[in-house]
Amino acid sequence: KGQEVVKLSTLPKRAKRTYLAMDTDKEVIGYVIPVFREATEEGINYVAMRNLFVREAREALDVKVVKKTRSTQIKESVERMELSRTLDEWTQFRRKMNPDNLTHPPEFTVKPRGQTVWEGKTVKLHCTVAGWPRPKVAWYKNNVLIDVKAHPEKYTVESNYNMHSLEIKNCDFFDTAQYYISALNVKGEASSVATVVVKREEPGPLDPKPHGFCHEHGVTFETTIIDKFEVAFGREGETLSLGCTVIVYPTVKKYQPEVVWYRNSVPLKPSKWVHTHWSGERATLTLIHLNKEDEGLYTLRVNTKSGFDTYSAYVFVQDADVEVEGVPVAPLDVRCHDVNKDYVVVTWKQPAVEGSSSIQGYYIDRCEVGCHHWALCNDVPVKYARFPVTGLVEGRSYIFRVRAVNKAGISRPSRVSEAVVAMDPSDRAPGPLAPWTGMIKFTEEDPTVGVVPGEPTDVVVTEATKSYVVLAWKPPVQRGHEGVMYYIEKCISGTDTWQRVNTSAPVKSPRFALFDLAEGKSYSFRVRCCNSAGVSEPSVSTGEITVGDKLDLPSVPSIPVATRNTATSVVVFWKACKDVKHLVGYYIECSVVGTDVWMPCNNKPVKQTRFVCHGLTTGANYVFRVKAVNPAGYSQSSPNSDALVVLPAISVPGKSTGVTLLEAVKDYMVLGWSPPANNGGADIRGYFLDYRTVKGNAVGKWHELNHKALTTTSYKAENLKENVFYEFQVRAMNMAGVSKASLPSASLECKEWTLTVPGVPVGLHVLEIRDTSVVVLWETPTFDGRTPVNGYYLDFKEASAGEECWKAAHEKVNKMKYMKVTGLKSGTSYVFRVRAQNLAGVGKPSELVGPVLAKTLPGTKEIYVDVDDDGVISMIFEFPEMKPGSEFVWSKNYQAIDASRLTIVSEQGKSRAIFNSPSLEDLGTFSCVVTNTDGISSSFTLTEEGLKRLLEISHDHKFPVIPFKTEMAMELLEKGRVRFWTQVEKCTSACQVEYVFNDLIISHGQKYTMNFDKNTGIIEMFMDSLEVTDEGTYTFNLVDGKAKGTTSLVLIGEEFMELQKKSQFERAEWVRKQGPHFVEYLDFVVTSECDVLLKCKVRNYLCRFKFCKEGLTFNIGKLSKKDAGVYEVFLKDDRGRDKSTFNLTDAGNVLFSCVSSSHCKRLVIKTKQKALHDIHFLNREAKIAASERVKAGVTGEQLWLKINEPTEKDKGRYTMDIFDGKGSVKRFVDLIGQDRARVIGGLPDVVAIQEGKSLNLTGNVWGDPVPEVSWTKNDKLLVSDERYKLKFEQGKFASITIAAVTTTDSGKYALLVKNKYGTEAGEFTVSVYNPDDEEAKEEKKD
Repeated sequence: KGQEVVKLSTLPKRAKRTYLAMDTDKEVIGYVIPVFREATEEGINYVAMRNLFVREAREALDVKVVKKTRSTQIKESVERMELSRTLDEWTQFRRKMNPDNLTHPPEFTVKPRGQTVWEGKTVKLHCTVAGWPRPKVAWYKNNVLIDVKAHPEKYTVESNYNMHSLEIKNCDFFDTAQYYISALNVKGEASSVATVVVKREEPGPLDPKPHGFCHEHGVTFETTIIDKFEVAFGREGETLSLGCTVIVYPTVKKYQPEVVWYRNSVPLKPSKWVHTHWSGERATLTLIHLNKEDEGLYTLRVNTKSGFDTYSAYVFVQDADVEVEGVPVAPLDVRCHDVNKDYVVVTWKQPAVEGSSSIQGYYIDRCEVGCHHWALCNDVPVKYARFPVTGLVEGRSYIFRVRAVNKAGISRPSRVSEAVVAMDPSDRAPGPLAPWTGMIKFTEEDPTVGVVPGEPTDVVVTEATKSYVVLAWKPPVQRGHEGVMYYIEKCISGTDTWQRVNTSAPVKSPRFALFDLAEGKSYSFRVRCCNSAGVSEPSVSTGEITVGDKLDLPSVPSIPVATRNTATSVVVFWKACKDVKHLVGYYIECSVVGTDVWMPCNNKPVKQTRFVCHGLTTGANYVFRVKAVNPAGYSQSSPNSDALVVLPAISVPGKSTGVTLLEAVKDYMVLGWSPPANNGGADIRGYFLDYRTVKGNAVGKWHELNHKALTTTSYKAENLKENVFYEFQVRAMNMAGVSKASLPSASLECKEWTLTVPGVPVGLHVLEIRDTSVVVLWETPTFDGRTPVNGYYLDFKEASAGEECWKAAHEKVNKMKYMKVTGLKSGTSYVFRVRAQNLAGVGKPSELVGPVLAKTLPGTKEIYVDVDDDGVISMIFEFPEMKPGSEFVWSKNYQAIDASRLTIVSEQGKSRAIFNSPSLEDLGTFSCVVTNTDGISSSFTLTEEGLKRLLEISHDHKFPVIPFKTEMAMELLEKGRVRFWTQVEKCTSACQVEYVFNDLIISHGQKYTMNFDKNTGIIEMFMDSLEVTDEGTYTFNLVDGKAKGTTSLVLIGEEFMELQKKSQFERAEWVRKQGPHFVEYLDFVVTSECDVLLKCKVRNYLCRFKFCKEGLTFNIGKLSKKDAGVYEVFLKDDRGRDKSTFNLTDAGNVLFSCVSSSHCKRLVIKTKQKALHDIHFLNREAKIAASERVKAGVTGEQLWLKINEPTEKDKGRYTMDIFDGKGSVKRFVDLIGQDRARVIGGLPDVVAIQEGKSLNLTGNVWGDPVPEVSWTKNDKLLVSDERYKLKFEQGKFASITIAAVTTTDSGKYALLVKNKYGTEAGEFTVSVYNPDDEEAKEEKKD
């Protein structure tokens, strides 16, 4: 007594419960209606539930110490034992009454499945949950509890036994979300998720837009998205921005629409990789540091109170350039799964490009968050795109990346994964949990400290590959309050020995990956638990497991089908792979036909079997293939699709124009119109004509005139009523469908025409618009009048001028249906009209065409003519800015071309019209028009003179000739060697020379030595000597690719004999000079004492006499008759011999008589010595100065004066004054012009010319009086005619011209000159060759 008794309450003091729903930022987002609690029976997990619901109990509990007596303590101990026995009995009773015998946490036996529905439909999610005690469930939408009572019109929740369902009525786009169901009982919690996607059907042309009246603001918001982003292409590492301008009408103050961005229908949340911005007018999405994970379909959705609007476009992310050629690109989409205390599973997706060889495997790196050191997780590359990483430290955060490897090297690393924490899943913050709706009463449990844990259960192999095996199991039921760890044991099949795998330390997670297992062998596995009390018994064995890949590669996809989409994209379809497991997606590749270079169309795998390949080249021809991917690897590529040219999909044509009346009779009218400017990418197949009646301002209904499509642009509308007004409209048709109707024509009266003149021309249009000219074209009138049309008149005026300003473009009648109007003012607009004429007169003017602005359209180029290396003549028109569906159309004289005359080749903005066989038939005006443009066109007029010039150029290109800088020449060298040489102007390193003598090919050997310096172009051939058999024609034949060249030298007759003698002489001289020889032969000199000395000069002589020097002398003394005779000097040794002779007789030397006389001072011999001091030439007593025309010199014993091209002024007496220092001698000669006729140069010896060329030769003639000139061929006199043109000009130059030589012109020609003093002939040989014959000869030789 006196002591205060305190009662301990089992229930803690709790904070006041709030019924406000809050998001993660603690902001109120709704109100939650509380659920009434019901009394339930007490549970058995007192400690667990206390920690879960009443963590604040210890803080709120007021504990006071009460002193008890011993008897009180014994009494309470007895009561506790009694209570414990009672509880044991109750527990045994409950176990007997519970069919499961044991309680267990919730488990989803049937999980809810995701669904995709259309707007306005109802979707229902079903699931089945097992567990004891029976779990309570709750539904969540994007982690927010669904309040069914607050929205009964939207949601309905049912729970029958263990089956639960959520029904969502009248779905709209806002219902697209992830729906969670959470189940909870005293043993734990479980949850499952299902995704619901709500799609909106594409509205038809008459369907209303999804906008409704907003009662809150009293308006209907209309949303318009403009300035839209197109299909975008980025590269890894770059920053890409997408944006649209959004107009919301009407504008309400303080109201902004909701702007949401989606990627592949998944909402995007702002992060370090994704930035969004809404300025009130423009929505912008910025992707920082692009990666392949960012590739996909991006959608902008603008939500208002009246509805929504969306816009979508695809974003492609290309791989960054590899550092080493041939290595693979980086993997993508690295994620972490099944995270535990020391274990995590890392998955990724294979890249689209494997590099120069197949991917051999992948390396996985890990890094602790906050550090920068990456550690390698696997020493050997793994091929499976899923890898268990072990050895993590509990409580630490990690990020992962993956690299691919092939024979060329290792790729760049992938984007890092999201950070994960190594910890037990039960310790993590729980996800959305269902609110507990019952009352829990707690009882005490028996302490389990110091108890050995039970054995694990349900040990299974979750993954098995060639590299590793992953085991998973459930923790034991009996494990105490302290944590348990695990040992894993393996046993090879066929043995009873169990080997512990993790001997160093037990693992904490109920997952384990075993490596270093032998592929193909079978193993059994089991697990033991352990804690501080000991190691448990082993679990049940898994049974025999064979190590190897359980997942096969995907099967080959079907052949893809490609269809046209836009000018730069193609839609590809294919059938899904059969029996494929864990499909990651598909990669699509494309290749330009003929290149065999495959490029990826997507760098992120797609799961659908339809894909739009963007970024293709317009007009290029592509093939496509598909390969599938799963974690095991790539499938084989599908067969190639059929080749497809990238062009826009065909659409209906544009509207026709210009519906006019061409002829009218009582009951019918003839109508004409112009075809649409845009044919929709396909040829116009026909037209449909409609009509309606008009009475005043009232118009009737439209009726069809023709049920079968018309193929012309005119139609005879019959069965009409006379004097009734009608309106007409036209529709064009192509393979895509029928166009919209043209504008109605003016009201036309069905009344017979009484005119005799022709009707109006139709189909006026303009082409080739330039700054100062334009070409106008038209068609003949439908109504000719009384007589046929025989011409036209074209008028034009400025568009702003009055009717009185019409001017005629020409004076005479034009019989063609086109005309080029020139003399226009640049930048001025003009209109044109045409009138037809027959014998009765000139008809009415046509409908106006225009206004046409006289200004060259941007990008317009002119047609130019090209002759290629093969001599092919073609016309080329270029327009690089080709629009989708545009094409080049060629015409001659503005009419369809004859396909037999021209071949059209068009590709990539260039069209080439190739002449098949150019001739006079091809003369005319050729034009080319680019369809589906503003009139891009050009023309080229081919004249006869131009055709001849092109044919000449073509012939030169077909049979090119190697140009020679110097024709073949010959010169004598030392030892009597003969050198034949020539020089070409230019040649390539592939140039080859063929050496020919008398039509026989000669080669390098003992007799001939050849050399060809391709840098200088000099060709040489050497011969040591000339023999009798060497007389003939020497030819060098050159071949340099297609080009050929020939040069020849003829050595025959006297010319050859003279050359042979010179060669032999030079050879003998060289042999003579090898031994002792005379430098100056024996000669005489008379001294002042009148002694005659014989002297000579020798060299290379080993003289044995004392006086032996280079100069040898012999003094005859006073010369007398007895000294007459022949004097000889011999030189001889082992190397050779030489001889010199001097004839001192009257017969041998005319000077002997002079020498023997007594007048020594007047010896004429001095005039013949070489020791002359001075020599002068005089003309008319005036000294002649040396120049290029007049030259003088001494050769041996000859004194000479040479006058080139003498004239009348050079006539007269010439004096030669010779002075030796003591006396002088003069000689005289008269030049009076009596020169015989001569050919002094200009003509070659041999002319080799290609057939078809023109030959023109000019010879220089000299003679006084002026000689007579004539030409001969093969000794027959030639006469000047059309074939041979012979000229003689200025008395000096005689020329012959042969146009277009043929093989019959080959032969020996001569130029004959004759006057009274003599006759001379200049001969030369002409050889005409045909290149085709030369090629045929070469083929025969080969």
